[in-house]
Amino acid sequence: MAIGTGAAQRMLIAAVPRVQIPVEEALRLFNYDQVFLSLGTVITFAGLVAAVVCILRRKADPLLLWFALFSILYGVRLVVRHQPTWQLHSQSRLVLWLTIGLGYLVPIPAYLFFKELNLFHRIGRILLYAVAPILIVLSLLTLVTGPHYQIANIYTFVVSISLIVAAVELALDRSVSRETRLIQQGLILFIVGALYENLADFVHTIPYFNVEPFAFLVLLVVLGTVAARRTLAREQQLRTIENELDIAQRIQRSILPTASPVSDFFEVAAQYQPMTAVAGDFYEYISLRNEEVALFIADVSGHGVPAALIASMVKAVAASLRAVADDPAEVLRRMNGSLCGNVQGQFVTAAYVYLNSESGELRYSAAAHPPMLWLRENTILPIEENGLLLGAFGFAEYTTRTLPLRHGDRILLYTDGMLEAESTAGEEFGVERLASLLRDNRDLSAEECARSMMKTVMQWSAAQSDDLTVMVCDYRNEFAGAAA
Repeated sequence: MAIGTGAAQRMLIAAVPRVQIPVEEALRLFNYDQVFLSLGTVITFAGLVAAVVCILRRKADPLLLWFALFSILYGVRLVVRHQPTWQLHSQSRLVLWLTIGLGYLVPIPAYLFFKELNLFHRIGRILLYAVAPILIVLSLLTLVTGPHYQIANIYTFVVSISLIVAAVELALDRSVSRETRLIQQGLILFIVGALYENLADFVHTIPYFNVEPFAFLVLLVVLGTVAARRTLAREQQLRTIENELDIAQRIQRSILPTASPVSDFFEVAAQYQPMTAVAGDFYEYISLRNEEVALFIADVSGHGVPAALIASMVKAVAASLRAVADDPAEVLRRMNGSLCGNVQGQFVTAAYVYLNSESGELRYSAAAHPPMLWLRENTILPIEENGLLLGAFGFAEYTTRTLPLRHGDRILLYTDGMLEAESTAGEEFGVERLASLLRDNRDLSAEECARSMMKTVMQWSAAQSDDLTVMVCDYRNEFAGAAA
């Protein structure tokens, strides 16, 4: 039985047991069918191997899946078609019916396989969507009512027409690779064999030769070779991409701080959890002197390599602005000027805070970033001083907000992934929960607080949907003024 041999179906229907046959005749039939039994076994085994490989792969390959289903269905029906025991034992009727019914589905994975190889264009795809429902109906009718010659004749007509259309489309298509041309030649050979059997079944003056299984074996070797090459090529491409991602990940790790700034007055800690191998969140410490430190956090829109490249650009720009590190608004203004026209539609939110223990003050500015949270004793104060997105508008201006520092103050910078993390019920973590979490962890060190907050948000989230970053900074100066 083939992609489309109704003759095979009719032979199976005729094989539904009716009478006992002599042993000599059974032996003659068996000798005749030995070659086809072997072919069917080989084809089925090839399909099973492809199925096992498909299952064991890290990512399912549709090419292998359709090849496996096509080969298994074809091979099993070929074995059943040439198995004399169906003519010897009446108890095999049910199994034979199942084989005939499922055999009508053989063309579907075959068409899907060819579609996956991009062999079918507009006409071929229309053909697939038109023929598949008809074959499913024929299969269901056979499984419910049993085999009928009328169903086999409909099957022969439908599949023969589809084979002719496919052969013509393939023969006329010249814009293909050498590999695809080889597939076309094997497929056309198989189609000719299948059409010959169908024609010989209807026109009895044409001698009948069972050539289709041999043509299918040739096609199977061609398809198996191409499928293996395509699979290996995809594996190689995947390894190349993984290597490139690994390099990008190492580059991104290199732009993040390796250690917190050392200061007698400030304890700084950060936690960072990218959603993908590379991410768009970025943070930086700018340690100027023992008495002063600057913290910078940014979130590039999007994820993956493009966002990571913009984050690397932000890192380079930030490193060039140490001369104005004590002026947050000027830092953001210059950074915006450098990014405008260079971010290719991926804009940046950012927050910058400068702390000075000598003057006892904090200076803060932001660009469309979530508000900084300031913990003083047991009170949370949201600090917001927002300008426009970085990289979006060259005319954007930013302002600095100056606030007095007090011994024991703790500030929190974070990206919006911390707020937008969703639970299984679809509820966002939100700024109120984040503020409460900051308050609840007030007795922990900055490092412990950052770790606890990251752990809590990740446990809350059903699935991470954004990069997560938190920065915690504690101010320690017992000689600072008690009042703010």
